[in-house]
Amino acid sequence: MTRVAHTAVAEPPRPDMFSNARVVGDQFFLSGMHAGTPDGPVGGSDTYVQAVEAFRRVQALTEACGATVDDIVVLRIYLTDIDEKAAVGRARSAVFSGDFPCSTLVEVSRLVEPGLTVEIEAQGFLPRSSGQ
Repeated sequence: MTRVAHTAVAEPPRPDMFSNARVVGDQFFLSGMHAGTPDGPVGGSDTYVQAVEAFRRVQALTEACGATVDDIVVLRIYLTDIDEKAAVGRARSAVFSGDFPCSTLVEVSRLVEPGLTVEIEAQGFLPRSSGQ
């Protein structure tokens, strides 16, 4: 098992609590990515902008694992307002093409930081050519 980091994604404040990304064998797993920053969410309360930022972080960590977004097979998306699913869908469509990952989208009462409206987990398989 290998912990993976990327300079474009802040590491957890307490690395002994969780990892942003792990590679286990030929698979990679990403913790929920969101738009949180110390100054509040990227995009304020705009779910579309938050989703774009969350997917940017998913993509950065996926690439740090040695894969591409095409290697993601499962997404789990958490929204604080299910009526915003179209905004998340627009952001997702800008990242993925062809066969989209399997996906679950659920509404939750709140996320880890105030103001966050969307969080995205991902997992997939490393390409055979990555040498992993």
